[in-house]
Amino acid sequence: MNTIDTICAISSGAGGAIAIVRVSGKNALEVANRVWSAKQPLARSCARKMILGKIREIGDDALAVYMPGPHSYTGDDIVEIQCHGGTLVSRRTIELLIHAGARMAEPGEFTFRAFVNGKMDLTQAEAVSDIISAGSGMALALAEKQLSGALSSKIQDIRRILTDILGDLESRLDFPEEHIAWEEPDAINRKIGDAMLELGKLADTLETGKCYRDGVQLTLAGRPNVGKSSLLNAILGRDRAIVSDIPGTTRDTLEEYAVIRNIPVKITDTAGIRADADGIEALGIARSKQSLSASEIIFWVLDAAAEDLTQQLTQMKEELENSSAPVIAVWNKIDSVPGKNLPDTGFPTVCVSAKTGENLPALLNLFEETVWHGSSAGKADVAVNERQNELIGNAMTALAATIPEIETENWELAAVQIRSAVEALGEITGENAGVDVLDNIFSRFCIGK
Repeated sequence: MNTIDTICAISSGAGGAIAIVRVSGKNALEVANRVWSAKQPLARSCARKMILGKIREIGDDALAVYMPGPHSYTGDDIVEIQCHGGTLVSRRTIELLIHAGARMAEPGEFTFRAFVNGKMDLTQAEAVSDIISAGSGMALALAEKQLSGALSSKIQDIRRILTDILGDLESRLDFPEEHIAWEEPDAINRKIGDAMLELGKLADTLETGKCYRDGVQLTLAGRPNVGKSSLLNAILGRDRAIVSDIPGTTRDTLEEYAVIRNIPVKITDTAGIRADADGIEALGIARSKQSLSASEIIFWVLDAAAEDLTQQLTQMKEELENSSAPVIAVWNKIDSVPGKNLPDTGFPTVCVSAKTGENLPALLNLFEETVWHGSSAGKADVAVNERQNELIGNAMTALAATIPEIETENWELAAVQIRSAVEALGEITGENAGVDVLDNIFSRFCIGK
């Protein structure tokens, strides 16, 4: 992506009543005025003022606003045209803009220009993508904090400390004969230890980021007719799955998305697992077992009203023998057998009634605790992603290698390791990120952002 061309794209979602067409670049004003017209043309004298006009060749009423750089989203001149929604009008407007001298923007190119022009660093640019794809209120809150610079600030504070240490080490190499009041090795290592501690805290938020950005895969499993579909409906608060007293009603996996305790969740309702199935039901059971192997958390549903409680537990343990996912056993239908003494499952267990909703909040609470493994990870105010976490790991490895070099006063090797840590942290914020890294990040954005 270059930063010279004037670019354009539709920046609003498809199918809305209004389409927002964005133009950015040094010729944005000139290009837009060739396509859009009004009694008062777009100019610096009416900057940031919404003006009603028309798309010239279409005759469609359209609002337009001019935002001069550097005080714009990209840092370049921007014009946004608000025309009627629908595919035809917005696409025709884009065609006219291209004919007038703009080119179609590549995915993420507007945000890339904002990064290049110093309007945001790389962590903030990544947060823009997270805001667009946020699937829960907490995911959105984390992305907004990152966009405001919360993660950048933490990284910069650590990087500043390490840069000061690097200056100390390099001065020892440059002026070995001078009597400078250098810090004692123990004091330097304490600072490095503190930096590693802070980086470790950031690395611990990776799981939080994964959960909020990508969601959690939850599978409802068990034998036929134990109430898996009823439990799915109870969790969703609506009748999503067909419920019947006939065993084997669910013949295939059924997937639905929900937000549980502010955690995005993909819930898979599976066909009941039993040994004597054949035909289509057997295919459904095979898919159920595939879902179990891919699941991150499993609700194994048991029928508390049945007589063969021990057989159910035996089947559960056999089916989950090779599973590495956390399991929550759910005794269902307790409304039918109030006060019944139920055997220990060997797993964290909740007794519920999918029919009445009894104890459903307790089940969802246990789900939340299981996601966070009882830690405070879910309360993090920032959450790193995979790329950032890898670079934090590189920095911590370099810092760990620095400590023994400082203890032996091997200043040259210590400086090499500190410099590696500083560069890794700089790659997080984009201060020294390579072109391939930038291309990889911004190519994931949608066109128009």
